[in-house]
Amino acid sequence: MPPVISFIGWHNSGKTTLTSQVVAQLKDRGYTVAVIKSTKETGIEIDQPQTDTATYRRVGADSVALLAPDQLIIRGKPPMIDLLALAHRYFFDMDIVIAEGFKYAAGVPKIEVRRGEESPLLRDEVDGVVAVATDRPLADGIVFAIDQSREIADFLEGRFLRDRKAHTAEISLTINGACIPLPEPIRSQLATTVHALLAPLQPSLHSGLEAHLNGVQGGGTIELTIHYPLPPENTP
Repeated sequence: MPPVISFIGWHNSGKTTLTSQVVAQLKDRGYTVAVIKSTKETGIEIDQPQTDTATYRRVGADSVALLAPDQLIIRGKPPMIDLLALAHRYFFDMDIVIAEGFKYAAGVPKIEVRRGEESPLLRDEVDGVVAVATDRPLADGIVFAIDQSREIADFLEGRFLRDRKAHTAEISLTINGACIPLPEPIRSQLATTVHALLAPLQPSLHSGLEAHLNGVQGGGTIELTIHYPLPPENTP
């Protein structure tokens, strides 16, 4: 699955400006990039002039999602799933997913954007902050100037993108909206099991999908969804 990195910061810290510049840098290097933005506003229409989502489309993001309390744009009701599950469900074929917001998202590396000294450092309050972009001197940790989008793109490329294996079978597990990390032995066992189950169906799968795959290059993806009722808590 693609790496997910979130840009976090207090209101009016410059998150959207810096994040969109980093997206443009990654696009110039040939990567496919999805953007997920969180907001507390309601009644938003996507891609209207002067909106943040329009900015991300303008710099070339391949997909843009806006998660708000009243809707998910990709259109629909907001699902009760965490950031990793959202990224894996909708943007599994991207090279990288850039998020804006989600400062409390578990298991997601974050870059804090900080302007001025009025607010406390979020890296002291939330987990997963791997770097800070700021207009103020900061002594410890990985620190960028707030206008160093190229250097931040270099950092993301070196840390999250260069060692990714292309075209490998990957499996993610989501339970009640939360993405559950799977150890490598379990991922391999699940992949082997699914392959063994589908192998006898391969001729019919190919014949049934031939029309749908006509003209598609580079293979395809099988998505298997299982609704499995969990036992109640404290069940022996």
